[in-house]
Amino acid sequence: MTANRFGWIVAWGLALATAAPVSAATLSGAYLAARQAGYQTDFRAAADYYEKALFLDRENPSLIEAAGAARLSLGEVDRAIDHARKLEEMGIRSQLAQMALTAGHARDGRYGDILGMIDDSRGIGPLVDGLLVAWAKLGQGDMSAALVAFDEVANEKGLGSFAAYHKALALASVGDFERAEEIMSDETSGGALLTRRGIVARAQVLSQLGRNAEAAELMDASFNARLDPGLSALRESLEGSAPVGFDIVSSPREGMAEVFYTIAGALEGEAGDDYTLLYTQIAEYLRPDHIDAILLTAQLMEDLGRYELAVATYERVPEDDPAYHAAVLGKCDALRASGKVKDAITELEALAVTHGDLPVVHVSLGDLYRGEADYEAATSAYDKAVALYGEPTKAQWFVFFARGIAQERRGEWASAEADFRRALDLSPDQPQVLNYLGYSLVEKRQKLDEALAMIERAVDMRPNSGHIVDSLGWVLYRLGRYDEAVGHMERAAELMPVDPVVNDHLGDVYWAVDRKLEARFQWHRALSFVDPDDPDGEADPERIRRKLELGLDAVLAEEGAPPLEVVENGAN
Repeated sequence: MTANRFGWIVAWGLALATAAPVSAATLSGAYLAARQAGYQTDFRAAADYYEKALFLDRENPSLIEAAGAARLSLGEVDRAIDHARKLEEMGIRSQLAQMALTAGHARDGRYGDILGMIDDSRGIGPLVDGLLVAWAKLGQGDMSAALVAFDEVANEKGLGSFAAYHKALALASVGDFERAEEIMSDETSGGALLTRRGIVARAQVLSQLGRNAEAAELMDASFNARLDPGLSALRESLEGSAPVGFDIVSSPREGMAEVFYTIAGALEGEAGDDYTLLYTQIAEYLRPDHIDAILLTAQLMEDLGRYELAVATYERVPEDDPAYHAAVLGKCDALRASGKVKDAITELEALAVTHGDLPVVHVSLGDLYRGEADYEAATSAYDKAVALYGEPTKAQWFVFFARGIAQERRGEWASAEADFRRALDLSPDQPQVLNYLGYSLVEKRQKLDEALAMIERAVDMRPNSGHIVDSLGWVLYRLGRYDEAVGHMERAAELMPVDPVVNDHLGDVYWAVDRKLEARFQWHRALSFVDPDDPDGEADPERIRRKLELGLDAVLAEEGAPPLEVVENGAN
């Protein structure tokens, strides 16, 4: 078993692709179906097929481990433990089995069994084992031994931050807030204490010490007024004189849940999502109300393309939890990604009623409306978000940009241009905005010199963006600087070889420099790439056909557009 991938998720070879069909009712059929499901990260099907195979080959350790891994991925830890025990009885060591067994011991408070497994070299890994030993010692009532164990972890290279975070939580969990704050305030303690949970933990510790004002200052400095409902509630509580309860970790079992969640956070983006998922599932198993673990599990499922499991996971966040809005937003992302856009809109419309004071809800709803080409509804949603933001900050540039797109699509160019320029006032170097505004000005044949300057800035920042490079070539074409346009349009076509708009533009540029055979070739390519199911696409197939029939000059004359005219020396 590798450190960052399941052994049972494997690539398929040509032989499998060409093999004759095999019934899933046979051992080989069930095994092959399970492996295919595993390759597709379809954990439910993988678990079912592996267990079907096990019914026919009960003593096969590979099948037992794979079935356990699939169950663990689904969060069905008790079923994974059953498979792990079978491997243990067979004398086979497996990291996945050891994870499941450790989770079971932690859930039941069998701290001695956890220590025994680690002593017998049947642990999970150095960092996890070291932290689990410390929490297990605390679970046995020996705080002194627990602190020594945390310090031993801290002595390992690169693990000091994790040790400091968990040591502080352990002290706080038994009411020793003074020593917990000593660790948390030490600037050498490292990054784990600078996470959202680390900052909340320290704010709670300071409050327990009667230092609410310092806790409030910490939150203001750390989150820069970007407070979600949970943080807002904590910040409001700190305005009073009463101490805020410490609830990040209140028991050794919850401390162990935090170990698995902390490791999952460290693995995210570094290891495979399927491997990281094991840690978040165990964290929730040990602490079912660990909302951050639930949200991370759901995000991992979404990243793995298991949208139905992501939706079900997001739904585990209770409606009365401060993170409920985040769960619904995540659920809607998963619904949209799975093609259920109307369901996502329905969910967000309901959230806008219950959580209408949150700008992000209206921005998200606006994005969905915009994606469905309902630009009027999108504009209205963005209007509500802008009103809620009050005086906008740099971070709000996107809502003005998005509203500008909706306005532009509605034909409200004056309002759209104002929004684009407001977005640039807030964040002057956003290549998306520079490109969109510059390209729009080009298409409207307005302020072409300014448009060129904008797009050139955008290209400087995103030289490998086909859309932006295409814009630069197109503005040069509009300016009559055809020879200069050629290289940029060819580069855009290299970056986006099957984009119909880019190929259409390249055809026009070739025609303008009297490379008519190549122009017709590009128009044919553009026509072949037009999506017939996208009637709002920028590439106009009828116009392309007309150019193929008559040539660009004749089409421009039909449209009453100015004829092609070379501008010398780049003059406008």
